[in-house]
Amino acid sequence: MTATLAPERSAVRTAKPLAEHIVEVISDSGEGAQRCGQSLAAIAARMGNGIWTTEIIPAEIQPPARSVAGASGIRIRLGSARVSNGGDQTDLVVAFNEQVLIGRVQAGELKAGATIVLESMWGQHRDAGVVASYRKTLAALRQDGYRVIEAPLEERCKELVADPRKGKNMFVLGLLCNLYGLDPQLAREQIGRIFGKKDQKVIQSNIALYEAGAAWGEANLDFKFRIPAVKSKVPQIVVNGNTAIALGVIASGMDICAMYPITPATSASHYLSEVFEKVGGLVHQAEDEIAACAFAVGASYAGRCAVTITSGPGYSLKQEVLGLAVMAEIPLVVVNVQRGGPSTGQPTKVEQGDLPAAVFGSHGDAPKVVLAPCSIEDCFYSVITARKIAETFGMVVVVLSDASLSTAQQPFPRPEFDAAWLAPPVDQTPVPAGAKPYDWDPVTGLSRRFQPGRPGGMHTLTGLAHDRASKVAYDPAINEEGLRARSLKMAALQKTLKPPTVFGGNDGDMLLVGWGSTMGAIEEAVTRLRGEGLAVSSMHLRFIQPMPSGIREILARFRHVMTIEGNWSDKIEDELIDEDNRRYSALAMMLRSRFLVDIDCWSEARGQPIKPGDICNVVRTALKKKGGQS
Repeated sequence: MTATLAPERSAVRTAKPLAEHIVEVISDSGEGAQRCGQSLAAIAARMGNGIWTTEIIPAEIQPPARSVAGASGIRIRLGSARVSNGGDQTDLVVAFNEQVLIGRVQAGELKAGATIVLESMWGQHRDAGVVASYRKTLAALRQDGYRVIEAPLEERCKELVADPRKGKNMFVLGLLCNLYGLDPQLAREQIGRIFGKKDQKVIQSNIALYEAGAAWGEANLDFKFRIPAVKSKVPQIVVNGNTAIALGVIASGMDICAMYPITPATSASHYLSEVFEKVGGLVHQAEDEIAACAFAVGASYAGRCAVTITSGPGYSLKQEVLGLAVMAEIPLVVVNVQRGGPSTGQPTKVEQGDLPAAVFGSHGDAPKVVLAPCSIEDCFYSVITARKIAETFGMVVVVLSDASLSTAQQPFPRPEFDAAWLAPPVDQTPVPAGAKPYDWDPVTGLSRRFQPGRPGGMHTLTGLAHDRASKVAYDPAINEEGLRARSLKMAALQKTLKPPTVFGGNDGDMLLVGWGSTMGAIEEAVTRLRGEGLAVSSMHLRFIQPMPSGIREILARFRHVMTIEGNWSDKIEDELIDEDNRRYSALAMMLRSRFLVDIDCWSEARGQPIKPGDICNVVRTALKKKGGQS
C-alpha cells in the first residue's frame, strides 16, 4: 500500500509573507539533521535574514534508533530582522521518524496546529510493530490538530544514493530552501563548503539530493513562505558560541589552551586544535581536568596567559589548582560552558547552575572575576576582555558561557582586528633593585608581575600563605595583608566598570534582571510586554563578580524586581515552601544579600532555553498578583 502523500495543490503557490518562522529538523543520531539545519541557517543569513539555531542533542553518544529520548536535531528561527534567541514553539517540523517526534511533542515544543513533514517509509516497514507504532502516532498527531504531511524521503533518496541515511539531510535542505524561497545558488555554494575536503563527485551527489528535495517540495507542498531579508551593509560571520570563544582566544593573543574533552565545551578546543598552530598557538590535551588546569597555570606562570576550557564537572575538579593561581596571583582565563548538574547531570542540556561555584568555589577566600557573555558576538569579545583583566590584575577570570550559547549560531559583524587586544610581550627586563614579587600597592592591592628568567627576579613560588618576598609565613598580620591585597584588586577592577544599562523605561512596575544567554529572550519579552502597555524593563549583568556600581540605584526605581535564570529556585506555591525556607535562584540570592532588596525570582531548569513567551506569562501573572501597574 502506498503512503498518503501531500494533498493536491494548486498549480501556483503564492508565498505567504512572514516576519519570522521556526523550523525543526529531527532525526536519529548520525542522520545529519544538525548539518541540514546549520546549512539552512547559513544560507538564510547570507541572504540577510536574522537567524538563531538551537541544537537538540541526545544524552547518549549513539542512542538506539527510533527512540523517543534519542532525538537529534536542530531548531532554526528565521526572521526578517535580527534574532536574539530561539523563540517560542515551533511552526514546522521535518521528522525522519515518528519516535523522535514524540519527544518534542511531549516537551511542548510544537505550536498548536504546527505542520509536520514526516518520513513515510515506516508505514510500509517489514516489522509490523513499527508500522503499528507509525500509524498510531500519525492518527494521534492529526487528532491533536497537527497538520501531518507524509513524505517519501527514503524512497526519493534511494534514486540518487546507495545509502539514503546519509542523503536525507541534503534532500530536506532542498525541500526547506524551496519552501522558504532561499537562493539555490547560495545553497549550492554552501554544499560545496560542507563537502569541500571531499572529491567533486561527492559534492555533485549532494547537490543532486538538494535539487531533488527542492523539486519534491515544489511538486507536492501547497504552501510557501517568504521572510523578507535585508542584507547587512557590513561583513558578517555566522558561527556558534564555542567557535566564537575559540576565535576570541586567538584574537586575545593567548597562545596556550589546556583542556580535557567534556560536553558541551569540547568543540571550542576542537576548533582551536585545527587552526591554533597556524597562528603560533598550542592546544594541550591533558590526561584529566586537574592536569589541564595545572598545565595552564604553569604556562601562565612562565610568562604567558593561558586558557583552560571546560564544563561544570571539570570546573569542580579544577578548584584546588584555581586556588593555587589565586594565592600565587597568576593570571589565568577559565571558560566554563555550563550544562545541567549536579554530578554528571544533563551533559547535552542547558543550565545556568554554576554561578555560585564560579563566584564562591575553592576553599578559603579566593576572589575570582566572573563574567558571562550574553550573545554569540559577546562570546568572542568576553575572552579578549578576560585575558586583559587576568594579566592586568594578576587574577583568575572565569567566563561563564552555557550550552545554549555553545551550539547556537547567530550572525554578527565581522570583528576588525585591533592590536590592543593582544597580550604584551613577555617582560625580560631586569627587576628593579629592592623590588619584591608581592610588593602589594596599599590602595589597589596590585603588585609587579615577576616572570621567570628576569634578572634579579628569582624567588620561590608557593601556594602557602606568604609575605611580600614570597616566603612562607604564618604570622597573623602577614596572612591578613595577603588576603586584603587580593581583595583590593577586585575593588580596583570594580571601580573601572560602567553601570549596566536598562532596556525599556528607566523606571516602572517591574524590572527583570538576567545574566548570560537569557538576554535575548528577556529583552524580547520586555518588548512584547511594553507593547501591551505594561511598565516592564530589564537589566542584564555581564560582570557578576565584581558587580558594577549603579545597580542599587537602578533597583530602587522599580516597584518590583525579578530575576530570570536557568537554574533552580523553589516555587512558593509548593506546600512546604515559605519565605523562611525558600531557596532563591543564584543571581537573586546574590542581589538580595548585596543590596538588601526584596528581589523575587523565576527560573527554569528543564534543560531547554527559556522562551520569551514563558517570561511574558510569568510577568503578567506576577504583576496581577502584586497589584498590577502603578
